[in-house]
Amino acid sequence: MVHGYRKRGLPGPCLSRPAWRAGTCLAPEDSRWAMAAVAEGLEPETAAVEDAARDATDAADAGLGVPPLLVGNRLSLDLYPRGCHRLLHLCAQQVRQLLEVEFLRLSGHEDPQLLQATLARLPWSLPRLRSLVLKGGQHRDALGACLRGSLATLPASLSGLAHLAHLDLSFNSLETLPACVPQLCGLGALLLSHNCLSELPEALGALPALTFLAATHNRLQTLPTALGSLSTLQRLDLSENLLDALPPEIGGLSSLAELNLASNRLQGLPASLAGLRSLRLLVLHSNLLASVPAGLARLPLLTRLDLRDNQLQDVPPELLDAPFVRLQGNPLGGPSPAPHSPPGTPVVPEMPRLLLTSDLDSFAVTPLGCSVTLACGVRLQFPVGATATPVTVRYRLWLPEPRLVPLGPHDSLLSGVLELQPHGVAFQKEVGLWLLFVPPRARRCREVVVRTLSDNSWSDLETHLEEEAPKRLWARCQVPHFSWFLVVSRPVSDACLVPPEGTLLCSSGHPGVKVTFPPGATEEPRHVRMQVVHVGSRELPALLGEPEAAASPLLYLSQGGAPSFLRPVTVQLPLPPGVTGLSLDRSHLHLLYRAPPAATWDDITAQVALELTHLYARFQVTRFSWYWLWYTTKTCVGGLARKAWERLRLHRVNLIALQRRRDPEQVLLQCLPRNKVDSTLRRLLERYRGPEPSDTVEMFEGEKFFAAFERGIDVDADRPDCVEGRVCFVFYSHLKNLKEVCPSTGERCQRRCLRRRGLLGRRGVQTPCGWPLCPSSCRDCGDPRAQGRGLASPWHL
Repeated sequence: MVHGYRKRGLPGPCLSRPAWRAGTCLAPEDSRWAMAAVAEGLEPETAAVEDAARDATDAADAGLGVPPLLVGNRLSLDLYPRGCHRLLHLCAQQVRQLLEVEFLRLSGHEDPQLLQATLARLPWSLPRLRSLVLKGGQHRDALGACLRGSLATLPASLSGLAHLAHLDLSFNSLETLPACVPQLCGLGALLLSHNCLSELPEALGALPALTFLAATHNRLQTLPTALGSLSTLQRLDLSENLLDALPPEIGGLSSLAELNLASNRLQGLPASLAGLRSLRLLVLHSNLLASVPAGLARLPLLTRLDLRDNQLQDVPPELLDAPFVRLQGNPLGGPSPAPHSPPGTPVVPEMPRLLLTSDLDSFAVTPLGCSVTLACGVRLQFPVGATATPVTVRYRLWLPEPRLVPLGPHDSLLSGVLELQPHGVAFQKEVGLWLLFVPPRARRCREVVVRTLSDNSWSDLETHLEEEAPKRLWARCQVPHFSWFLVVSRPVSDACLVPPEGTLLCSSGHPGVKVTFPPGATEEPRHVRMQVVHVGSRELPALLGEPEAAASPLLYLSQGGAPSFLRPVTVQLPLPPGVTGLSLDRSHLHLLYRAPPAATWDDITAQVALELTHLYARFQVTRFSWYWLWYTTKTCVGGLARKAWERLRLHRVNLIALQRRRDPEQVLLQCLPRNKVDSTLRRLLERYRGPEPSDTVEMFEGEKFFAAFERGIDVDADRPDCVEGRVCFVFYSHLKNLKEVCPSTGERCQRRCLRRRGLLGRRGVQTPCGWPLCPSSCRDCGDPRAQGRGLASPWHL
């Protein structure tokens, strides 16, 4: 049986419990795995438009088939190889349906000359085109990062698209805005993110209908003054650029409701911002702002002002007390600049402060030291004299995966993996490192530490926690050299150095847990470590079906040096809850032992002498490992202990799949703990829609699994995390575990969609597919259980 994702007509991942446990995803017997059908294509084209069309005509005459990609008024060719050839083939056949196409998607990874030739034909072949998507990013490098497309310009004839209202050129190689764009008088949405733009032209102000402009992740240093003449503009996103100032004319954007300028280099704001009377959202975090206009507090519709991580030492009182203002990460109340020193006083240079944007992955450190804030939020403090010569430091934030995340059986990951290079270079003074992390849900007898790789082994650094807000926490540590770093939650660890004279080690989380080292237990001092894992009082009775069953805390002991002690070491554990040494039946008391890497638990009660007091049990050992005290009427408890230990480490998990409302071909997959599902769905409701979550399964921290759709729906195979149409996940209980994918279908489903094309593309008509009018993302139309849905909005706005 396939679990979940059958409601509301949306195809869902097959998440059967056996499939997850085995690390694979199995479809029903009548389902099949098939990538999008690829028909025999035409020879590569690098010449002019006429030659391309002639080749396409010749191919049609030769009997080469064209996949049924044209359904209704949509034509999606970005997920298929040689999309331009396919479009030219349709043009050569003079397919009448092309005259009705309003939405076209092409990949920016096509051959540049062929792409230009194809685009030049659009005003004549697709005269009613309203939405044109020419995004790159479908291809990825070996590390999973999206690659830019090859698109660097647009043909001038594209200005003849009189009905074009939506143009998406994201993830390409544009260095200047093509001249034809400002001539598209009906354009309402322009997306330019993830390009190489260093400026925007003044002619951009000539777009009278523009309501949405996105140019994030570019290299913009200045903005045109004509930007202020866009009186219809409602949303402007210029985050992740190199802007250091804004033109005063920006105050003329009378309809602007959302303005995002995060992660730039702004040092000040024009007073004209206070004239944006329609503004509801203003995002300015991660800049270099030293002041903000007081008039922002008087904007009548403003509901959020994000000023985090700037250089604000003082803000107007109206903003300081406003509930919609976020000020974390600013040196509020910091010292004012010191007065000028008298003549002859040596000048001590101020430590440089660097704030990196996302397009920078390195910075220079000199003997003067510096304070650095990375785009990912990480902070570094290099004291004066940390380096004798200038050093270039490189950084990268890796997505967590098992080979990069060493976790103990009861550890939880709280952050991504930060790599700092050059590896192994020792500093003359320790460098301060601050890592943001997700607050752990369980805090009893647990602690948060920074884990790092040193000398080919992982170790935990002495860590201090700093809190700026209830959900904004930092893990601070001192690092002697650079390597990989991550934040984990682990059971409280207590350690000591055992001398030949002996010593006593007590648990700070469970005072009743003690280890006594007698004199002569070791000849040389050795390091020992103790961890105690809390065991809930309800887990064991539920597992055994025995109300009186109980267990002590889990005890883990480790040591450095020789594997055994010269003399027995005495271990004290508290008796299980509800059991006392005066009333217990000794035949029901079991001492269990586990030696890694084995997962089995052995009953060693008969091999040790248990000394009982009213509250505690004591026994002697010469080797360190895992110890657990059980009280139960069961006799063969080894196998039960293994199941109980697994139950302690398992998380109840659901997977959700949601369609983006503004782009139904984009699907969000997220794996998250069961108790977070409802709140997450409520938060995503405005931007996504979809079915109920999958059935609940149980997973370990850091466990890998595959998610997939049923009935011929595959995931884009160009992704490095995609295997045979399935997308790979690694579950971490505190992280978001989400991915956006573009499903694709096999030839069988496409042909069924084509046969039903008379029902598609008509506004207000119910489509038989579970995916609204998406020929590249539709469910098997032959499934009688698929419920119809109305037409989805094609816009990204």
